[in-house]
Amino acid sequence: MKIEVNGHPLYAYTGGKPFNPAQPTAVFIHGVLNDHSVWILQSRWLAHHGWNVLAIDQPGHGRSAGPCPQNVADASAAVLGLLDALSIRQAALVGHSFGSLIALHTAAAEPERVSHLVLVGTAFPMRVSPALLDASLQQPDKAIAMVNTFSHSTLSPPPSALGPGTWLYGGSAALMRRVLASNTAENVFHTGFKACDSYADGEADMARVRCPVAFILGERDQMTPPKAAQSLVKAARAAGLTVNVATVPAGHSLMTEAPEETLAALRQVLA
Repeated sequence: MKIEVNGHPLYAYTGGKPFNPAQPTAVFIHGVLNDHSVWILQSRWLAHHGWNVLAIDQPGHGRSAGPCPQNVADASAAVLGLLDALSIRQAALVGHSFGSLIALHTAAAEPERVSHLVLVGTAFPMRVSPALLDASLQQPDKAIAMVNTFSHSTLSPPPSALGPGTWLYGGSAALMRRVLASNTAENVFHTGFKACDSYADGEADMARVRCPVAFILGERDQMTPPKAAQSLVKAARAAGLTVNVATVPAGHSLMTEAPEETLAALRQVLA
């Protein structure tokens, strides 16, 4: 469905279910040059097991209109605007990569609005190499190929994700090209990478979180390896939060490479 957020329509996949105010809500936030579809198994399962699901396309991406967020704070404001538009008092936030930083900042900005914080394939700081930053602007097709190489540890996922024999590299490349082409006003690839690279508030934001925090990490992730998440894990524990850390046998695209394991880790947290 599309919801008016900050003056522009924001698309949210609901798993084919109508929004029910009596149910708990989970908001899924994708990473750079992705969209709602990367959460296909996890979001649909929750939608059919007692949850409202809002797997969004970030502003300026895919089916969502409006300006592309220039930084983590801008993207977080869109998430809070979505909650306001639907009168959602509290929601679980599930974010992948860039989306994990958005979820973290949202939980810090208004901690009473977040019941669970799930950071998937996260890192802090989330630095992007100068070569990749430049390629995302000057040679986006080359940058897409680079990201694909470092995001996957296998060629095809189990049948539960996208169907038997699905070619992850090709599917991911097609998705990234489609999302890039969806915004002709600006390069959402480069803008997203700059937002990741410039985010400097991870530990300070974690100190303001007040809900349980879960980390779901790909053990073969070359983009955000598990060790890169440890500063946030330590900050969460230092803040006295309930912390759960799970690793799954996948690279950075763990929602499609290890869909069942990622869903199992998510279900354990949200239970």
